Amino acid sequence: MHSCQGHSKATPDGHKNRAISPPTPFVKDLAKVLYGGKRFGNHADEVWPNLFIGDMSVANDRYSLWKLGITHVLNAAHGRMHCQGSHSFYGSTVDYYGVPADDSPSFDLSPYFFPSAEYIQKALDTAGARVLVHCAVGVSRSASLVLAYLMICHHYTLIEAINKIKEHRWIFPNIGFLKQLRALDLKLRKTSS
Repeated sequence: MHSCQGHSKATPDGHKNRAISPPTPFVKDLAKVLYGGKRFGNHADEVWPNLFIGDMSVANDRYSLWKLGITHVLNAAHGRMHCQGSHSFYGSTVDYYGVPADDSPSFDLSPYFFPSAEYIQKALDTAGARVLVHCAVGVSRSASLVLAYLMICHHYTLIEAINKIKEHRWIFPNIGFLKQLRALDLKLRKTSS
């Protein structure tokens, strides 16, 4: 049992799970939705209250993190080139969680969906916490983990989660991650019905 399951279905923007939601879109349709709209993104964008998606340049800059008030870092490119993040890099002021993912369609990110969602929710349940989820560019690995978080802990469908994040940041999970998120969406819908 993970702490996300105890959370209510209502979210900060008043979203409630509808009795009948449209079927999970196919990957090519998801890609169309992701591809559309304005392409923008800072080094870090707040995509949910106190939850940021960012790139390695902000994650590797302790001063920027301090200015943003980041207390927890989830590095979706742990141990990969150019991503310095680790317990020793951040010291005792920032809680660190590393996911050693490759941004490759063949990489299976799905085993990290629930543990990452759990980590994010536990952090956000802490008073004053601000969480940065990052990878190298902040559009694929980190975005996929935040999408999974919104689906697992806030009962968003995949398309609702994509649209929610796209209000604040342009994201584009690779095709393999989209397939895994789609499978998660189908699995979560089955459990809730």
